[in-house]
Amino acid sequence: MASCTFQSSYRYFLLWLQCCGTVLVLRAQSNKAYWITPSKRKMMRLSVFILLALIALTTARPKTGQRERKCKSGPVDLVFIIDSSRSVRPHEFETMRKFMIDILDTLDIGANATRVGVIQYSSQVLNEFSLKTHFKTASMVKGINEIIPLAQGTMTGLAIKYAMNVAFTPEEGDRPKVPNVAVIVTDGRPQDRVAEVAAEAREKGIEIYAVGVARADMTSLRAMASPPFEDHVFLVESFDLIHQFGLQFQDKLCGLDLCVESDHGCEHICESSPGSYHCLCLPGYTLNDDHKTCSAIDLCVQGKNDCEQVCISSPGSYTCDCNKGYTLNADKKTCTMIDYCSFGNHSCDHQCASILNGYHCKCNHGYHLLDNGKTCQPIDLCAQGKHECEQVCVSAPGVYTCDCNKGYTLNADKKTCTHMDLCNSVEHGCEFQCVSTPGSFYCICPEGQLLQENGKSCGTCKSANIDLVLLIDGSKSVRPQNFELVKKFVNQVVESLDVSAQGTRVGLVQYSSRVRTEFPLNMYHTAEDIKAAVMKVEYMEKGTMTGLGLKHMLENSFSEAEGARPAARNIPRIGLVFTDGRSQDDITEWAKLTKEAGITMYAVGVGKAVEDELREIASEPVEKHFYYTTDFAAINTIAENLKLNVCPAESQGEIEVKDPCACESLVEFQQVTMSSLEQLTQKHILKKKHPTDGNISK
Repeated sequence: MASCTFQSSYRYFLLWLQCCGTVLVLRAQSNKAYWITPSKRKMMRLSVFILLALIALTTARPKTGQRERKCKSGPVDLVFIIDSSRSVRPHEFETMRKFMIDILDTLDIGANATRVGVIQYSSQVLNEFSLKTHFKTASMVKGINEIIPLAQGTMTGLAIKYAMNVAFTPEEGDRPKVPNVAVIVTDGRPQDRVAEVAAEAREKGIEIYAVGVARADMTSLRAMASPPFEDHVFLVESFDLIHQFGLQFQDKLCGLDLCVESDHGCEHICESSPGSYHCLCLPGYTLNDDHKTCSAIDLCVQGKNDCEQVCISSPGSYTCDCNKGYTLNADKKTCTMIDYCSFGNHSCDHQCASILNGYHCKCNHGYHLLDNGKTCQPIDLCAQGKHECEQVCVSAPGVYTCDCNKGYTLNADKKTCTHMDLCNSVEHGCEFQCVSTPGSFYCICPEGQLLQENGKSCGTCKSANIDLVLLIDGSKSVRPQNFELVKKFVNQVVESLDVSAQGTRVGLVQYSSRVRTEFPLNMYHTAEDIKAAVMKVEYMEKGTMTGLGLKHMLENSFSEAEGARPAARNIPRIGLVFTDGRSQDDITEWAKLTKEAGITMYAVGVGKAVEDELREIASEPVEKHFYYTTDFAAINTIAENLKLNVCPAESQGEIEVKDPCACESLVEFQQVTMSSLEQLTQKHILKKKHPTDGNISK
């Protein structure tokens, strides 16, 4: 073993004991020697004094200039927290000053070795110097000697908090992965709470030694110190004995690495601390009650897992799996049944239904599965005779509906049929007479009158003078090239009319986000002038305020101020609305008011025009006043089929006299003749039938 030089002082002898780690005890009765471990040192105090006396008599003093050997320890960041309250007397503070200097003399001080900082506290905390201030013992001693006590209260908790949040920080010189040690020296009871802040400091890795002198409270010391308390709590009777703690503290810093030098018994990991050690376990294991052995943490057995079906355990961890026929989802926890249908090889005619570990085929409603288990065949209930229809059975897969032969109607039971007499069963609308036919009817007029284009009303003519206002859409969705087609559409309508000051009058209004009268009813009196004016109309290219346009038409365009003829003259008022899209405002009110004002409304839609809005604008019957096409190029066809002529009994107070030799007159004569023959035929049939079976209704 390495030799150790004895000193003739009790203090230096104890230092030798700490550095060398054993005590050699000599017995007078024999020449045997025994090595005593540090754990038995306290029991050997008396023997030490005897041995010291023997050494003093038999050992020569060290040579001049020989220095005491310092114990080498690993790097430590050490902060002294010194009580300088008013209860600490000046000579006692000097003892604490000497206590710190004595410990410095035994430490290996340096930037890469042991760093030391000093804090004094009373009612406030004062940082005398930090861990980064001095790296030489001499400068530290100088700094300690210059400390002036604060002499106030005893705020120990405040001092611990300062050490934790300031002293042991990288900014003040604290190093990563280097043990943090705090030595608190106090003579009284703290005037603030220390337990919570000390526990927080210990959790952050600060090892705390609590040294109490004279009046210090043992409960407070234990609340501050790190466990085990027998190694970290010291209570001495007076400041004169504080050097005894210095020797024991030095032993903690300079002691052996017990994890290396002793049989620590740790099963997995031994972690050293100055003068002590404790056992740790590898990840996934937990330390047993003996604080040495480790047991694997089985999270599956403990139920601490999120697996839906199968949990596979490993120390401190687990993985999830699924039962047969299931696959693990992306969350690595839940399971989904394997969809065998998704593989695309099932050959099912209609539907594939996945089941556990397989699949089977199914048919859509109205079909049945054939024996091959894959093909589906429609179920024809009509062909199978599984229906209750009286006349006609219409089959669909798995279902059927009933119908009737021509001239019959299906009853409310949806199965039986009754012969139809539509003239007596429906609102036929015939102005003069209704004639029933099997499954249908037609209207006839009295002699001298013609059936009008609506197939229901009667009149003496088929054309008349009208006041026509065209309301055209100039929104940006129409686009310039299509707007030119709209103008051609307007001119095509104009060409079919008898335009004159006393005949048909035409006005034009364009609308987008606002409304503009292009020309009123009384501006032009020839078709050529109107067509020329139409081609000069400029495209507005903004929004689609159809409701605003209808309002303008009702309130302005059909006013006498803009050329509409007085209502008393019975000149029909016709409004034609052209649009290519949905209105951006409400049209309901003004569409209703225009028709209530006696204006016959036509609605023409192109492209994205909304059918419901067009129908709302159009007069009854809607089918006669509503037109739509998907393409602007097709609006010329609408112009050809558009029938704007209204045929009242009188036009401007005069009945139109026609040339009897004209082709149109001949056609009308033929229609009147056929109508009269039809009436005679019906009268002849009525005489032969029972009165209740009549099929002619007025």
